[in-house]
Amino acid sequence: MRVARVLQTGLRLVYPPGCLTCNALVETDQGLCGRCWRETPFVGGSICDACGVPLVGDFATCEDRCDDCLSMPRPWRSGRTAMVYGGNGRRIVLGLKHGDRMDFATPAAKWMARVAGDLVRPGMLIAPVPLHWRRRVKRRYNQSLLLGRGAARALELQFCPDLLLRRHQTPVLDGKGRAERFATLDSALTIHPRRAAMVKGRAILLVDDVMTSGATLSAGTEALLRAGAASVCVLTLARAVKDATFPGKDTGDPI
Repeated sequence: MRVARVLQTGLRLVYPPGCLTCNALVETDQGLCGRCWRETPFVGGSICDACGVPLVGDFATCEDRCDDCLSMPRPWRSGRTAMVYGGNGRRIVLGLKHGDRMDFATPAAKWMARVAGDLVRPGMLIAPVPLHWRRRVKRRYNQSLLLGRGAARALELQFCPDLLLRRHQTPVLDGKGRAERFATLDSALTIHPRRAAMVKGRAILLVDDVMTSGATLSAGTEALLRAGAASVCVLTLARAVKDATFPGKDTGDPI
């Protein structure tokens, strides 16, 4: 133990920890510097109970919904997100999803676990939204799996990496409208036949990197409910909001 600490101290002297997004020196590994922390649109205060996005005002009830979730009822029970998809939040998501920044997954999973505490139920099972095997081979990892595993560890819940399968490779959804997203993902996800017994009667926490229209999470939720899940909640790293404004934060380009 003492030798490990000495080696770790030596490594930090040679390679001091840097901010995840700007490489400025920070005190701990896998952290954000003060400026980047302030510019990351973390969620707090009153939120939509269905997706976790911030609501205007400080007196939202536990059943309040944002306009998007009111116009499109969700099949899951409740949802939470760690940040708004904008500014530094957008850079973190894209770095993890397309930039091979797997080092983002560990701190991001902790941020997600922090907002998910009130969703936890006894015996809850965490599962990630799956990638089609061809896309996973191309990308080399499933970012939602990394986030789900880290969140399960932080929340001390059981994790199943392959509870859901993607029946066929769906086209990239970036730039597609709501109706096209839902049509593309209709029945695209299914339960792994060897994991069906794990679902029945269980509360499931479904994890994804970012929620835009909610089509992917809806497809996963419906598959889990058809398989006998008692309830489904969703947890994402970021929530995309059209023309998002986030008080005190730089949300960057509009979604």
